[in-house]
Amino acid sequence: MSPDDICTDIANKLNTGIIIIDSKYNIVFWNRYLEIHADKKPENFIGQDIFQIFPELPEKWLKRKIESVFQLKTQSFCSWEQRHHLFELPHTRPITTNSHFMAQNCTFLPLEAKEDNEHVCILIEDVTDVCHYQTQLNKTLEELAQANRIDGLTQIFNRKHWEECLEKEFSRARRYQHGLALIMFDLDHFKLLNDTYGHLGGDLVLIETAKVISSLLRLGDLFGRYGGEEFAIILPNTDIIGALDVAERIRIAISKNVINFQETEIKVTASVGVAVISEKDTRYEDLISNTDLALYDAKASGRNIVCVAKDLIQVK
Repeated sequence: MSPDDICTDIANKLNTGIIIIDSKYNIVFWNRYLEIHADKKPENFIGQDIFQIFPELPEKWLKRKIESVFQLKTQSFCSWEQRHHLFELPHTRPITTNSHFMAQNCTFLPLEAKEDNEHVCILIEDVTDVCHYQTQLNKTLEELAQANRIDGLTQIFNRKHWEECLEKEFSRARRYQHGLALIMFDLDHFKLLNDTYGHLGGDLVLIETAKVISSLLRLGDLFGRYGGEEFAIILPNTDIIGALDVAERIRIAISKNVINFQETEIKVTASVGVAVISEKDTRYEDLISNTDLALYDAKASGRNIVCVAKDLIQVK
């Protein structure tokens, strides 16, 4: 057996696709693996343009890739994370994926020859399993990250993530001299509601309240459950007039919302505190403290009203 026959025999036994092309992108060799997966006999396609045989290939991109291999005489690489696949080869894995084609890692190797003709060898590795399980892992990690940000009951931000957002918005407002407002509201007499309807009724009220308020907010507003029946909203680029307008719409929306629970209609109200960033605030906690004091004033002044920090405002 000649050395060429030995090399061909080895190439045909590898579990990797092999295509060799010349400088004009004509195919000069492919192995048994590719013959099986592409369902094409090499004798019918040797000497033909690779882009005619595989029209799905991104011609402009791939030519730039191969040209750099010819010029620099160094190998290049394309992973499945960059492009899921180059060649439309069906995978044979007994798993469900988002693609009918195998995920591929492709390596481009310059081949030196004694004659003037230059060649590039393209190695095609099936990484469908890796792609599938990495995708599933990434999805799980994203779901875990989301779970760490979201309150399980109301599906809005939990307190920890909400405070992290406030810290960032506070720093941004300070740096760029932007407005920043904070609204905190508390559902009135919530303990009595829980005692009357049980925790299932109380939970439903929290869930429905979060839905109603979410529908009133801008895309950039940050809504979170601060604790128990208390909620908080960060309003970036908002002055006191805009914040009071939002606060009043929230108060009215909650008071008008009717929640059906076990053939009973539940209605609740909310006390609302509002504050905006001031020169005296050196930490985001100062803004929380001022808003919380306004919320306390709203509760102490009869509930179901909006109060602004340091100045009592009753909106009728």
